[in-house]
Amino acid sequence: MQLVEKVEDALRQVHDPEVAINVFDLGLIYNIEITGSHCIVEHTLTSMMCPFADQICNDIDEAVQGVDGVETVDRQLVFDPPFSLDMVPDDTKILMGWI
Repeated sequence: MQLVEKVEDALRQVHDPEVAINVFDLGLIYNIEITGSHCIVEHTLTSMMCPFADQICNDIDEAVQGVDGVETVDRQLVFDPPFSLDMVPDDTKILMGWI
């Protein structure tokens, strides 16, 4: 398994408490970049006013740092583009009954 896939699996263990879906399958992870053992994760939140922002950010850091092969993590919280339901993969929308 490639390191990026291990990171994706780890991010599937981080849930947004408001919607009970993991951040990866919710479409909150915009980019994962790996150089050697350094991982950059670019992500967003469902809103700028997310009451669980600190928890989600910390959980992302811990999940990625726990991946074998990752030594350093640079988590980047961005709001451009802003999150919308259009970013949620169809599989997740079907699972949640949103389509």
